Amino acid sequence: MAEPGSYVLIIAVEEPTTIEVGALGDREFTAGGYAYVGSAFGPGGLSRVDRHRRVASGDHDTRHWHIDYLLGATATRLAGVETYPNEDIECALATAFADAGCEPEAAFGASDCDCNSHLWELDDLSLPKAVKTVSEETA
Repeated sequence: MAEPGSYVLIIAVEEPTTIEVGALGDREFTAGGYAYVGSAFGPGGLSRVDRHRRVASGDHDTRHWHIDYLLGATATRLAGVETYPNEDIECALATAFADAGCEPEAAFGASDCDCNSHLWELDDLSLPKAVKTVSEETA
């Protein structure tokens, strides 16, 4: 079993698209980069990231979380992954994206916490400096 932790998925939206995101309904995504923050403290731990990779590659069709709908869309690709083993920093990462001025996709992936969102629009396909330092600050 993989160890638990938090993670960030970097997603490239290749062209503007509208995606039905479960109970959130239709959501419009502009072309560009997005970052999704998640946590994996349940069974399987960070092996959840491998599941996300399978959804993104088309090898897994089950849509359980909001991110599954985005990753499974034909206009998107998984461009990168950052993992933080044994660190419960999902909401701290989301706050860092907000502090960095990233635009949130309202209510996306944040139904089990007080965050506005766990999906953030990026200027490019890299993490803002403020996000890169979250793990160091919580250590």
